Amino acid sequence: MYIPEELVVQILARASAASLARSQCVSKRWNALIKDEKFAKKRFLQRSHATVIMLIENRVNLVSVNLHEIHNNMVKVTNQFSLIEPLSKFSEEVDIRDIFHCDGLLLCTTKDDRLVVWNPLSQETRWIQSKTTNKRLDYFALGKSSCNKYKILKMNQFYYFNAYLIEFEIYDFTSDSWRVVFQTRDWFIQPWKSRVMAVNGNTYWLASTKDHGDYLQSFDFSTEKFRRVSLPGDDHSYQVFSLSVTREEQQLCLLTQEEPVGIATAKVPSINVWIATKIESNGAASWIKFLSFDSANIQKSFCFFNGMNFLVDPENKVLVFPGKNGVSKTFLNILGENKYIQVDHQDAESVCSLLVNYVPSFVQIQQGSLKKVLRYRRK
Repeated sequence: MYIPEELVVQILARASAASLARSQCVSKRWNALIKDEKFAKKRFLQRSHATVIMLIENRVNLVSVNLHEIHNNMVKVTNQFSLIEPLSKFSEEVDIRDIFHCDGLLLCTTKDDRLVVWNPLSQETRWIQSKTTNKRLDYFALGKSSCNKYKILKMNQFYYFNAYLIEFEIYDFTSDSWRVVFQTRDWFIQPWKSRVMAVNGNTYWLASTKDHGDYLQSFDFSTEKFRRVSLPGDDHSYQVFSLSVTREEQQLCLLTQEEPVGIATAKVPSINVWIATKIESNGAASWIKFLSFDSANIQKSFCFFNGMNFLVDPENKVLVFPGKNGVSKTFLNILGENKYIQVDHQDAESVCSLLVNYVPSFVQIQQGSLKKVLRYRRK
C-alpha cells in the first residue's frame, strides 16, 4: 500500500522524538524521510498548513490550506481519494452525499442511501447494512466507548401528525448488529441545523424544542445516554448557526450571531466563534469567545447561514468556510483578525459542499469476531 508523502509527513510531524526513533524501523522510505535534513523544516512548517477533507462533486478530496501565508491565497488540492464500488469489475467509484469524521475514519452516506466506514489512508472499508432502509432525514454519527470500541448511532427522524418523532439505533462493530435504544426525549433536529460533530469519541449536535428553541445535545457512546450541554452565556441573546471541531486539540466550536435588542437599536450584531475548553460528564461546559467579527465590517459576499459548514484554526486565529453554492463562486472564505480573504477555485473545478478537519491515522476498522467484511451490491 502506497501512502502519499504528504500524509506520512502529517503523521510524523505530530510524533514525539521517541516515536520518530521507533518509526525509523517501519520502512526504508520512512527511515530516509526522518533522517532527511529537510524533514525538520517540513515538520515545523506542517503546523501552519491545515489539511482538510473537502467533498467536491460527491468525491473526497484532500486539500492543503496555507494559513500561515494567508495573503497568498494558497489552496492546493493534493489528492482525491476514491471509494470503490464493492464487487465492481471496473473499479466504479461511489457517489458520496455526506461524511462524518472520527479518529481518521470517515462514516459516509452514499447518494443511494448506503452506509460505509472508510479509512482513506489505508483504503480499508466496512459496508454497514441497516435493519431498515436509510432515508434522507436519518442522521448518523460514528463514535467510540471508553474501551475504544467503535459504534454508530442512527437517529431515524420522521414527521408524524404535525410533530417530529425520532427512533434510535446503535450499531456494534464487534457483533455486526443493530439494536434499538429506548430513550424518552423532547427534542428534534432541524434539517437545516443537522451537522453532527465528534469530540473524544462522543457526538454533539444542535437540537430544538417547541418551547425553548435551540440547545446543544450530546450522546455518550460509553454509557449510551443522551445529555444536554450548556451553551455559553445567555443562550437567548444570540442565534446559533452551526458546530465545528478544532483540528489538533479536538475542542467543540460554536458559531453564533448576536440577536438585535429592540427594533430601533443602533448596535450592529456581531458574529462570534466560541470554543469549549472543558465539557463535564454532567453536561456543564466552559466556553471562551475565541473570535468576534463586526457584521457591518464583513463583506456582503461572506454568507453566514444556519447549518453552515466551518472550521476554526486556533493557532492562526482564523475562521474558514466554503463559498455557498449558487451564491458565490468563491472556493473558500477565510476570516481572521483584520483578514478577509476569498480564495478562488484554483485546482478545484467546483464548489465545495462539505469541509471537514482531517487528522489521518492508521486506525483499523473493527471487522467483527469473524473478521467478516459485509459487502453488498447496490440496490
